[in-house]
Amino acid sequence: MERKLFGLSAIALAVCGFGAFGAPAAFAEEPNVVSAEAVETVDVEEYWTAERMENAKSPLELVEGKTGSSGVEIGEPTSGPAQTPKVGPRATPETPQPTIGKVFFTIGGSDFVCSGNSISSENHSVVSTAGHCLNEGPGEFAENWIFVPAYDNGDAPMGKWSAEKLFTSADWADEGDITYDVGFAVMATNDEGQTLADVAGATGWEFNAPRGHSYKSYGYPAAAPFDGQTLQSCEGTASDDPVRPGTTQGIPCDMTGGSSGGPWFIDGGDVQNSVNSYGYTGKEIMYGPYWGEVAHDVYNEASTYGVE
Repeated sequence: MERKLFGLSAIALAVCGFGAFGAPAAFAEEPNVVSAEAVETVDVEEYWTAERMENAKSPLELVEGKTGSSGVEIGEPTSGPAQTPKVGPRATPETPQPTIGKVFFTIGGSDFVCSGNSISSENHSVVSTAGHCLNEGPGEFAENWIFVPAYDNGDAPMGKWSAEKLFTSADWADEGDITYDVGFAVMATNDEGQTLADVAGATGWEFNAPRGHSYKSYGYPAAAPFDGQTLQSCEGTASDDPVRPGTTQGIPCDMTGGSSGGPWFIDGGDVQNSVNSYGYTGKEIMYGPYWGEVAHDVYNEASTYGVE
């Protein structure tokens, strides 16, 4: 069974590694956290045109051989009896939501896209996403990172928000451990001095919640049959990844690359508890990291970072 990591391919990252492009040095504030100052190699407001946002690559790639913290090797070939195909869960189109948007970034000279959500924080400026939407895992941090809340068919009704600092787990940044594929970005204020939450609002959050909740997840899937231009959602009750029980959880969903980093809300409300992270080929299930102490540590570092 191959795992689909809804981010950059291991091959692409090896070839297009970002060290030659002046990536920032990362450092850890807490043992569980790695962060880096956001680097802009261009004027991001001018760079991320509607055309460039539309053409940013779908991050859906097949990644084999990564190891999770359970010690189970992911991506080893398996076999089983043939089964009759049946219609799986389908994502539902949604109207744009003010806190949910698209994430755009550059790595290795190429442009990529993910999803994210404005989440409540002390600095009123934090976007939650997947770790692989801001760091190679293992590897360097992305550049030219922006968040576009309420994105819809190229429109940015609430503006384009540039990142000041990017945070992820040490397990992801150092080891590429999918169990801890969590990321938070601190956004700069806009030209009027407003924070992201001032303009878009921010949803609630919960860490260390009981497992097995019912969730509604959101994202902007860009790989076929989707085009990344509209918000989509899935709903379902979470269950453990059978390959790595007790780590990540999955819900029925057919969203594709580009939806990575989109929020999971408990019982379809406004309390976020995970993000879209990965899936397996042939299985219409979206998995997300369990937001426990590691995720909480990463969030706390982002939440308390001083915004200029």
